[in-house]
Amino acid sequence: MSAPPPYQNHPPQQPYGQPQQPYAGPPQQPYGQPQQPYGGPPQQPYAGAPQQPYGPPHQQPAPGQQRQPQRSPLRGLITAVIILAVFGGGAWYVWDYNTNPNGGKAKKEAARAERNAEAKTHDPHVGDCVKVDHPNGEPLPTIVDCTSPSAQYKMGARLIGANKQCDRSSYDYSLSVTGRRMADYTMCFTKV
Repeated sequence: MSAPPPYQNHPPQQPYGQPQQPYAGPPQQPYGQPQQPYGGPPQQPYAGAPQQPYGPPHQQPAPGQQRQPQRSPLRGLITAVIILAVFGGGAWYVWDYNTNPNGGKAKKEAARAERNAEAKTHDPHVGDCVKVDHPNGEPLPTIVDCTSPSAQYKMGARLIGANKQCDRSSYDYSLSVTGRRMADYTMCFTKV
């Protein structure tokens, strides 16, 4: 029997204990030396494809170091202007809302005063003359001048408390009021 032929395409083996070279690769560079990019230069794409220029590889920061982003002073100025504009606009709105005679706060106060004045015309006191309307089926007293031809009754008494009754011999008309925010009462009227 004869020995098998030696393997082809393999480098000869070193004797035992000797360092071996890596398999069919380029020689390694010592630790700490700059290395070539992995894979070598880029392959040419097929014909007709857009080509990208070959440049230096992207540099990574060394371990333990962070790359500081470049901040433009113009970017900081634009940010400051935007922030000032937002706060300035808000301050102007609050100032205008509270000081403008035709603005929001004045309109709310005028509407509240109008509602209060309207409510006072329907809340007579002893001695006031009223006309009684029945909008929506409920009697609604409206204060009028006692010399007015529309005056129907004059208020003589206000009895505070639920289920109070006016004296029928002294008064011609009574009206009970039940409220959510106030005590119940009864108004007693005489004819004008």
